[in-house]
Amino acid sequence: MAVRFSLIHDLQDINPGQWNALAQDHPLVGHEYLLAMQQAGCAIADTGWAAHYLLMHRGSDLAAAMPLYLKSHSRGEYVFDMVWARAFAQHGLAYYPKLLGAVPFTPVPGPRLLAANHADRVALAREAVEVARGNELSSLHILFPSEADCQALREAGFLFRENVQFHWFNRNYRDLDEFLAGMSQPKRKKIRQDRKKAIEAGVTFRWLQGADIDEAAMDYFYRCYCRTYMEHGNAPYLNREFFRLLHVAMAPKLLLVLAEQEGTPIAAALNILGADRLYGRYWGCTRYIPGLHFETCYIQAIEFCICRGVAVFEGGAQGEHKLSRGMLPVQTWSAHWIRDERYAAAIADFLERETPAVSNYIDELHEHSPFKKNIDDAIPGPRPAGGG
Repeated sequence: MAVRFSLIHDLQDINPGQWNALAQDHPLVGHEYLLAMQQAGCAIADTGWAAHYLLMHRGSDLAAAMPLYLKSHSRGEYVFDMVWARAFAQHGLAYYPKLLGAVPFTPVPGPRLLAANHADRVALAREAVEVARGNELSSLHILFPSEADCQALREAGFLFRENVQFHWFNRNYRDLDEFLAGMSQPKRKKIRQDRKKAIEAGVTFRWLQGADIDEAAMDYFYRCYCRTYMEHGNAPYLNREFFRLLHVAMAPKLLLVLAEQEGTPIAAALNILGADRLYGRYWGCTRYIPGLHFETCYIQAIEFCICRGVAVFEGGAQGEHKLSRGMLPVQTWSAHWIRDERYAAAIADFLERETPAVSNYIDELHEHSPFKKNIDDAIPGPRPAGGG
């Protein structure tokens, strides 16, 4: 049956059920999440995220799809290529606009080539290259692709860049104490000290899901979210309307951890629940208490996963401090196609030197595992050796 490719700019033109089936019901690649980014005005042309969703039809059926954005900058990507952009500029070449296959402002690994089989993923990747080439764009970048995507992207001729995140793995713990018992004594002591400080300060926690999350709670969370960005000297990427749309469309998949002191909210962390994992996304506080950040963002999420039998908690991008909270280093990847062969060769050389350094860094992190040796050896999950 004939295959037909097309580009569209509005996700409302795509059937949500068909898109989500191809996305394997990953909540952060789902139609609802991406549409909220678009409708709230967060990921649109005016913010440097011009949507160009690549579709592959076989007959009348949507066989594959890909979230693509024409980018005029590199903000909100969490894979840093500004050095590449400067190198292009120094030689009088335009790096922007570039084509990006990613979920805006969301450094979460998952499917980017949304297809049911390897052949369709390869076809989609090659067509995306032709879109970039045909429009004389400098490059095409696929951020945080899944393992299946990486296999297809490698076959399509992409270069790969390695990075690291920190994920927690559930070993069928009965409760938080059993999890802590598997940790080395200094790490276990530190977590318990942080919890004790929160308890002594009169802090209590609530897990809000679905209908339990009201507008007042979301308003408070957004105040915290904005404050976190402002404290780092940045304006927040996402607006209140995005979280309103997310609340309407995805309420059952939201977990809001609310920290309170004498009945008054003082901190909040918003997580998104998938089929077998919890994604830590946003946090903030309005009152400083030692250890509150780690308890609200990480330990409460881990305890939730233990109570609900969730297999993995993804703690988000960056942050060696997550290692001491029971999260382990995990490889992540980005894939890159560069139109100019001279610069493709230079970047390939850069990656050839960078990748062993990143792999060695991940090895060193594993050597400083927070778990007892016999526990660490038994923990599942990606290890630093191997490719994407």
